[in-house]
Amino acid sequence: MADLLNKVGEILPKELGTTQLKVGETKSEASFADLLKNSLEETNLLQEEGEKAVTDIATGAVKDLHQAAIALGKAESSLKLMLEIRNKALTAYREITRMQM
Repeated sequence: MADLLNKVGEILPKELGTTQLKVGETKSEASFADLLKNSLEETNLLQEEGEKAVTDIATGAVKDLHQAAIALGKAESSLKLMLEIRNKALTAYREITRMQM
């Protein structure tokens, strides 16, 4: 299981895999909820950048089409990753609720 978690950490983009620690908080104190919240916030920022890129393309304000396409790709990839994480979490929750005690 630990190997699986390490592999997930390896495939996450650097900006999604990092957590913003509060002042005085050590690395071991960062909870899963904090990591998830930060990842959702970063995904939201990437989505906003993607929407801005689409708006710039539509209005002709974009100067570098390549950068706009990269922003859209990042937004799409981060959203797909978040959806997969959500699906895995729901599957795990359903599995736990079916377990007999």
